[in-house]
Amino acid sequence: MFRTVRMKDVPKEERPRERLRRFGAERLTNKELLAILLRTGNRQESVLALAERLLVRFGSLANLAAASYEELTAVPGIGQAKAADILAAFELAKRLAESRMEFEGVVNSPADAAQLVLRELSFADREHFVIIMLNTKNRVIAKKTVSIGHLQASLVHPREMFKDAIKRSSAALILVHNHPSGDLTPSQEDIATTARLREAGAVLGIDILDHIIVGDNRYFSFREHGLL
Repeated sequence: MFRTVRMKDVPKEERPRERLRRFGAERLTNKELLAILLRTGNRQESVLALAERLLVRFGSLANLAAASYEELTAVPGIGQAKAADILAAFELAKRLAESRMEFEGVVNSPADAAQLVLRELSFADREHFVIIMLNTKNRVIAKKTVSIGHLQASLVHPREMFKDAIKRSSAALILVHNHPSGDLTPSQEDIATTARLREAGAVLGIDILDHIIVGDNRYFSFREHGLL
C-alpha cells in the first residue's frame, strides 16, 4: 500500500530546518530552502517533494522567481498562502539586491552594467525593459523595471521611464531589455526606441550611456557596437 513520506518520517538530522541550524543556510540546496519557505506539504507528498516538484515545474530558480501569482497557484499543492510567501520572499531578495547597488555598483563598462541584470533577465520568458540609474560618478542609484511585455515586445513610454530618473536626480541612464529568444540582435524597433529615448533624455539633461540586450546569459551593448 502506498505510504506518503511525511516530514516527521525523515530523520531529524536530515530535516531542512535542522540542517540549516547545524550548517547554515548557505549549505542547503534550493529544494531544502524552498521547503523551509513552504513549511508544509500535503496528504499526497512531503514538503520536500512539493518543493522539488515546484522547481521542476518552472525549470530553474530564476524562472520560479519570475513566476506570477496566477502561475504559482496553478500548481497543485500551492495555494494562495504559499504563493504569497514565495512572491514575498523573492521580492525581498530583489529589493535587498537593489538597496546594495548604491554602495557596491559602479558602472565603468558595458560588462559592469550587464552583470547587474544578467542573472535576473537572461531566462525570463517575457520581455522586461529596465533602467539602471546612475549619479555623476557612474555609481548606481537604483534599478527599475519600466515595463513587462508579452514574449516578443514591450512598450516603453518616455514619460514613465524618466519619471523615476528625475525623482532620483539621475545624471545618466543605461537602458536594458531582454530577448527571450536568446537572439541578441537588436531589432529595428530596438534601435528606434533607443534613439527616441536618447532624444528625450537630452531635453531633460539625462544622458543615455548605453542600451544593453541580454539573453541566454549573454549580452549585446549598443555602445560597444557603435549604435549609440
